[in-house]
Amino acid sequence: MCGRFRLAIPDDALSRLFALDPPAGVEARYNIAPGQPLLAVRRAPSGALCWRPRWGLVPPWVKDPAGAQLINARAETAASKPSFRSAFRARRCLIPADGFYEWSGRKDKGPRTPWLVRRRDAAPFAFAGLWEQREDPSGLLETAAILTTAPNELMEKIHDRMPVILDAQDFELWLDPEVSDPDRLQPLLRPCPADPLEAIRVGTFVNSARNEGPGCSAPLDEGLF
Repeated sequence: MCGRFRLAIPDDALSRLFALDPPAGVEARYNIAPGQPLLAVRRAPSGALCWRPRWGLVPPWVKDPAGAQLINARAETAASKPSFRSAFRARRCLIPADGFYEWSGRKDKGPRTPWLVRRRDAAPFAFAGLWEQREDPSGLLETAAILTTAPNELMEKIHDRMPVILDAQDFELWLDPEVSDPDRLQPLLRPCPADPLEAIRVGTFVNSARNEGPGCSAPLDEGLF
């Protein structure tokens, strides 16, 4: 799964990756957690658009939004699963990041080990995402989920799932609202190559979603894949 990530890069790096101007006031975030707003990119009639849905997709048919917040969608089944199939065909997005966290070890075997997974060159990348919207008494609610897939050679040392990190050359197809055929989109949802990535062991400060700041990503002296 993917349950925590970070986005702490200069605005110009985002501009280069997506060929658009990010919204004003984007703050560096080191511990983005479910239920919080995240930065995402979707296709609008005027072109690519940055906006801030809440992390935790709520299917449109769910009566109580608080009771169904789906942070991840399995890439293998999202096109057919009722919770995601409508969004898969019509509401796809990119979710920028410059690293994500995963925990190795079993909960019943003691404390688990947190790892920061990032590109070796520290460049930003984008997860494949899905989004939904609905009218609630408080106004328009827009929510999003991150697609996950099987692990690559690096991630299989840590966990049995990883987020779908799209190749930049596939951004256009993934966002294209005219494309709804799962057979065209499914090949994009594969594990990314392991070579550009590294996994760095970090401290347990990141374990709490209440914690924020560079300390969440501070590497320990030991532990590097």
